[in-house]
Amino acid sequence: MNSVQVDGVFIGKAKNLGHGLISDIDKHRLDRRLWLWPQGLGSDEHGDPRFHTGPERALHHYPAEHYDYWRNIYPHIDWCAPSFGENLSSRGLTEEDVCLGDMFRWGGALLQVSQPRSPCYRLSHTWGIEELPQRAQDNGRCGWFYRVLKPGFVSPDDAFELVQRSYPGLTIAWALRTFYLEPLEHGGLRKLADCPALSSRWRDIALKRLRTGRVEDWSDRLLGLPLEGLRA
Repeated sequence: MNSVQVDGVFIGKAKNLGHGLISDIDKHRLDRRLWLWPQGLGSDEHGDPRFHTGPERALHHYPAEHYDYWRNIYPHIDWCAPSFGENLSSRGLTEEDVCLGDMFRWGGALLQVSQPRSPCYRLSHTWGIEELPQRAQDNGRCGWFYRVLKPGFVSPDDAFELVQRSYPGLTIAWALRTFYLEPLEHGGLRKLADCPALSSRWRDIALKRLRTGRVEDWSDRLLGLPLEGLRA
């Protein structure tokens, strides 16, 4: 694995974008150390806690390398971190390099890769590009989430190091291709369902597809609903 350079650390407040939509994509850069909790980074807020936080989605990592691609596709936008709402931006680590269950030491914290990120309609609302979530899903430039095995202080200056790899064949890129491009391929679904490091939500969906032979409707996530994102 290449040397990993932390490019930025970001948190933000949830904002109302109108029409009942609460978004957490607008984040700001930190240049100091912060406590990483099992639920997330410092006081970082989430637009829809049902899908954007919790112990299996505590931290979102997005490779800075991807922004060259987005600048070529949509040159009218000055793409840079944290345009995809990420908490952690880096160079030297992409979906092809990271595996489900990988454990990383970052500062005083220990992280474990839990699942890929599933792009949602908040991206299109933020940037005015209706097809952006679908394009990110199709090309696999989605990033991934961590669970926090050991809380601790972290900062942009701390080293980010792989300390354990248990599932070397199950990369995030492979998981995204299997889940979204070959969603009913039996062998891939079985590997996802049988991986204990994968989040329970993704494992449950894989098991349901195996049982029913059907793929769930993605339109709510990709396109949104009028009341999606409202706080209870």
